[in-house]
Amino acid sequence: MNCKRSIFIVASASLIFIASALNTVAEDKLPRVFSAKLSGHAVLPAMTFVPVPQDAPQLLQVSGRFTGKGAVRNDKLYSVAGKTWVAPKDAPRTTGLYLPFVGQPVQGFSGIKKLGNGEFLVLVDNGFGNKRNSPDAMLMVHRVQPDWKTGQIGVMDTLFLHDPDRIIPFRLVNEHTDQRYLTGGDLDPEGMQPMRELIWFGDEFGPYLFAADMQGRIVAFFETVLDGKILHSPDHHRLKLPSKPGAVTFEIRRSRGFEGMAASADGKFLYPLLEGPLWDAEQKAWESIDGRRFLRIFEFDVEKRSFTDRHWKYLLEHNKHRIGDFNMISANRGLIIERDSGEGDPEDGCVGAARSDCFSKPAKFKRIYLVEFPDKQSEAVRKIGYVDLLNIEDPEGMAQCGSRDGKFTFPFLTVENVDRVDDRHIIVGNDNNLPFSSGRTIGRADNNELILLDVGDMLSMP
Repeated sequence: MNCKRSIFIVASASLIFIASALNTVAEDKLPRVFSAKLSGHAVLPAMTFVPVPQDAPQLLQVSGRFTGKGAVRNDKLYSVAGKTWVAPKDAPRTTGLYLPFVGQPVQGFSGIKKLGNGEFLVLVDNGFGNKRNSPDAMLMVHRVQPDWKTGQIGVMDTLFLHDPDRIIPFRLVNEHTDQRYLTGGDLDPEGMQPMRELIWFGDEFGPYLFAADMQGRIVAFFETVLDGKILHSPDHHRLKLPSKPGAVTFEIRRSRGFEGMAASADGKFLYPLLEGPLWDAEQKAWESIDGRRFLRIFEFDVEKRSFTDRHWKYLLEHNKHRIGDFNMISANRGLIIERDSGEGDPEDGCVGAARSDCFSKPAKFKRIYLVEFPDKQSEAVRKIGYVDLLNIEDPEGMAQCGSRDGKFTFPFLTVENVDRVDDRHIIVGNDNNLPFSSGRTIGRADNNELILLDVGDMLSMP
């Protein structure tokens, strides 16, 4: 098998399971670099689709109508070229796919949790990148099973999120339908935790927290509160545009809401993590320590159904970095993906002027950090060490593609999935941003890839 694009239709039933900003740090305080060895590599083709529920409105039979210029409706199938988000304007590069699509693509994975028996729960985010262009992209959770021997990923079941009980307080795209299926025009779920017969989600638009039962039915919804005040991004439902020219007040940049969300080992708390820093209105700057921006890790009490007054800080290695996913592996330790905004193997990067036959902005920083929570709240989590996703050992040739001379890279724009599998292994996955990312092969839309990494030294770190 290779990583070339193909079309795969999934027969599915409803889910019933359940640098410039771097500070100088003493050598003994720098995070340790751990090795990672590839133990498995499985690929789901980009053009993989799931059947639309029979009771879904006609709007959802086609996806991607609003992905063209200006997010204007376009009903002509396969007429809008997918263009990579990373290529500069003077060197545009298409990904070889065209929208709108017939049906709903399985899409990119934006969160993962181990279920056992070799199966994992994976979350699909808002659809095609933003609220304006995704009102016909259904919000879904899949149960998948990677086969590390064949290199394939089976999509076992799909859960479609819906709100028939009108729990969500604002108007939905499918407001006047019976099931009120959720779309990327409503929410942008990026973090996910199955807990106590519910699945909890962290959203970027609000940012919000919400929960669904094991059939995908929304049962709870919460706005984010800090120091007694509701936080807003530009996409928050309470935010109003002024009637006259002027500033609009919000604390979180668009697409910088909750990206990762961990759960405590005892299941009592959720720890949603922002993708970007909060705006400090007094300082007129993004929150930082000595010029180094940090992201807030909130705490949500699952039993009391409210945010607590506790939070922690995650310091970025560079002010333009983002995080991709967050899962706890013990009572006080977790795994966090930190990444830059490049895509493509550095060895295939352009030399000199940007061109369409090389990666104009190749990946340089894709790491998974082992972090430790401090005893006191409001302090920064400690970065114990990390594995470099651009330098993975592959001595046994486990890679389906992306390996050179025994070294494998995972050079995707958005690496947004990590969870511990056992005492030695973690699973890592990309969000392929269908059809707007092309980080594996120039000019070809990325597939969904899952890799199994042996990082025993990191996981056993005392």
